[in-house]
Parts: sequence; C-alpha cells; structure tokens
Amino acid sequence: MKIQSTDILKALSTVNDPDLKQDLVTLNMIKDVLVTESKVSFTVVLTTPACPLKEKIKKDCEEAVLNVVGDKVAIDIRMTSSVTSLRDNSPLLTGVKNIIAIASGKGGVGKSTVTTNLAVALAQSGAKVGLIDADIFGPSIPVMFNCEREQPEVKVVDGKNIIVPLEQYGVKLLSIGFLTPPESAIVWRGPMASSALKQFISDADWGELDYLLIDLPPGTSDIHLTLVQTVPVTGAVIVTTPQKVALADAMKGLAMFKQPQINVPVLGVIENMAYFTPEELPDNKYFIFGKDGGKTLADKFGVPFLGQIPLVQSIRESGDSGLPAVMKEGLTASAFRDLAESLARQVAIRNATFTTTKKVEMTAQ
Repeated sequence: MKIQSTDILKALSTVNDPDLKQDLVTLNMIKDVLVTESKVSFTVVLTTPACPLKEKIKKDCEEAVLNVVGDKVAIDIRMTSSVTSLRDNSPLLTGVKNIIAIASGKGGVGKSTVTTNLAVALAQSGAKVGLIDADIFGPSIPVMFNCEREQPEVKVVDGKNIIVPLEQYGVKLLSIGFLTPPESAIVWRGPMASSALKQFISDADWGELDYLLIDLPPGTSDIHLTLVQTVPVTGAVIVTTPQKVALADAMKGLAMFKQPQINVPVLGVIENMAYFTPEELPDNKYFIFGKDGGKTLADKFGVPFLGQIPLVQSIRESGDSGLPAVMKEGLTASAFRDLAESLARQVAIRNATFTTTKKVEMTAQ
C-alpha cells in the first residue's frame, strides 16, 4: 500500500508538544509534508528558536513516522520556529510579538545583568530581540553592552523624528544612557521619566521582534504603570536574591502585576546570586544569602521558577567589561542559556493558554 501524506499526518498526530499538552498536528506545527517512494520530508515549526525540547520533539517525530514507513524510507525532518504572540490590535510596536517586563522589588539584585544575558542568549538562539532600558535614573545597559559612548541615529518619517535603536551582540537597544553624558545625573520628576519611556516605545523604529525585554527600575513606580498602560505586556519576570529583605520587596513587585486591575501574567521568578562558587572550586556551593528563597517565593504565588544564577566573579567582570557572561563558555553561560530557554518556554505556554494581551486601562479613584 502506497504511503500518503495523510498517513504521515496521522502518525504525527500521536506526537505531543510536552509543554502545550497537544499534538503537533492540532497545534499546526507540521508543514510541507512530502512523500515519495524513498523519502518522507516535513517541517516542524517550533514556538521559539530557544526551545529546550527541540531534540526530543524531533526524535518523537522520527519514531512515529518510522512506525508507518519502516526503516527503508529516508526521513528528512526540518526544524524551524515561529515565535507565538497574543498581541491585540494596539497601534504601538505592531511588529513586536512579545513584550516582557523584567522587574525586581529592590535594587542591587542584578536585574540588569540578568536582563542583558537573557537578551543575548535569546538572540544567540536565533530570535529577534530588543531591549529597552527603562531604569531611567540608573541606566546600566550601555555599560553592559559596551556602548556607553554611542548615540542612536534619528531619522525623519512623515515629518516625525524617529529614533533608530543601536544594535550590539544581535540585540537592538535603547537607553536614556545613550542620550545623556555618562557622568551626569538625571534629575527628573516621575512624569518626565514616564514620558521618556513612552518615547522609546512610540518614537523608535523597533521593526520586527520576537521578544522586547523591558529592564524596569527597582520597586513599583510610575514607570511600571506607564508601561502596562501604554502597550500590551505579554508577561513579567521577577528577579530576586535569596535573602529575606530582597524577597520581601520582590513579593510586592510580584503582587503588583497580579493585581486585578493590572493582571499581567507572571512568567516566573529568577533567583540571582543563588550561591557562591569559587572559580578554583567549581563543584562547591556556598549559600551566602540563604537558600532557595526565589523558589519558595515562586511556589507561594503559584508561578514558574525559571532558574538560579550563581554568584561568581566572572559575571561581575563581564558586566563591567561590556561582554556579557553568556558570550563566554562556561557554567554561567550555560546557566543563562537554560534561563533563556525556560523564559521562551513560559512565553509559549502563556500564549497557548491565556487570553489575548491587552494594555491596562486604569481610571483614577
């Protein structure tokens, strides 16, 4: 009996996406099925290029098709990706599939370091990534990307000045730090800072992006409200360290996004500086700031725990030198790549299971 493409699709309908809990055919992830006497070929379209289960899905597809065609027919599986999105019809950032807020309760927990390495790791995986440094009063992204002396270009479109984001390490960047001298202080009232963030969103040419990360200032402020009221945010990530004082503030940040009137999905918690590992003793872990605080916080609120990043000297050195740690091989690079995969995975799950992202409408009491 001659094998048809419908037979191949039927076989592949037994293969589930482990995260989305549905089969690949129902999820419309199988494309371009071709069948000849000697070969079967098809494309699997993953929900993100940073998919940690890529090899498992490919192996499961191969086994399912082998059961139908036998081992005398060659099987050619092409793995590609198209990042999912649940954007509404908001006129701002129309080419951006997912807007992700990176927040922390307090300063000094390494939020900007985590954001930098997440952005670069996602770009390394093949995703189109942008990063807005919304920490208006303490911008550190220019230093971490080694471009603090550079300035973005401005072009005129339909009589309006449009900022062209800088690009470094495959990530598009905008920061107030590009527009002011590094040694000068930014002394602005809240509305001015909010206005700057709005400009980075509405008056910049971001083009097509899979992920736009927003590095928010510590705490809960005007900037946070401006973001969720200006654009539809896919979800928020909370960065904390394990100690009690950081967790208390992180809890407030997490609770803010979960408030009914804001209701931005929390994609997960990241525990930075989770333990200290000396370079000369890579197998040793010293829990200087306490143990598993971030994981406990995630469990308490019923949100995903995305992972832990160790406290190692090389991460600080990488931030200071402007060459992110994820670009150097080693344990920390692997940790940040795993973190990026976890985040991409949660974005895909969120887009498959939650309702459409909308910007927050809040009225004054």
